[in-house]
Amino acid sequence: MAEQQANSALPAAGTGSIGTETIGSYLARLASRQPTPGGGAAAALHAAQGAALVAMVARYTTGPKYAEHAALVERTTTVADELSSEALRLADSDEQVFQAVIDAYRLASDTEELKAAKSSAIQAALVQAAQTPAQLVKLAGAVVELATGLADAANPNVISDVAAAADAARAAATTARVNIDINVVAIKDRTMRSLLKDQTDGIEEEVVAAADALVARVRERILQ
Repeated sequence: MAEQQANSALPAAGTGSIGTETIGSYLARLASRQPTPGGGAAAALHAAQGAALVAMVARYTTGPKYAEHAALVERTTTVADELSSEALRLADSDEQVFQAVIDAYRLASDTEELKAAKSSAIQAALVQAAQTPAQLVKLAGAVVELATGLADAANPNVISDVAAAADAARAAATTARVNIDINVVAIKDRTMRSLLKDQTDGIEEEVVAAADALVARVRERILQ
């Protein structure tokens, strides 16, 4: 994220939680000339939808026909609901941490002391901003893992939604990865950059591979 981009952006609108606003309102804000919500929030909503789809499939996989899978289905439903809620929390968090980056870039720098304080604030905000998408990649992985565990037992009438969940989580992971990268490259502290890279490099590739494998399994099952 370039300083010029941050400085030219308008302030974020105070709208409360993304999870409580209408889809139309969210999309209007997403389309507006404002820095938040942006790709980070969109990534989190991809993950939330993926988790919600897993929960929906689990709720359709109930009754006497699926009695042998009751424990799996119950656990899947509970965890999927929790992941969906956590993804929405991360959507809000992304707005907040990115706004903090913008606010840091807007700090005064009229003196050397203020300039140093501004630089320190920017770096701290960038480090924090990289944490939210890193958490989101891991959450996306959890969604794919949950969907994979349910796939064989799932009601065949909604099996395509298992693939839809995997693809939504895949999009969350790859989008979050880009948001990690754009913050990490702006961090000057080499130690911190290295630490963040070690924590995040390659993790989205595992999610992508698992999601792609699950989608292939589902399509093969559908086309049998």
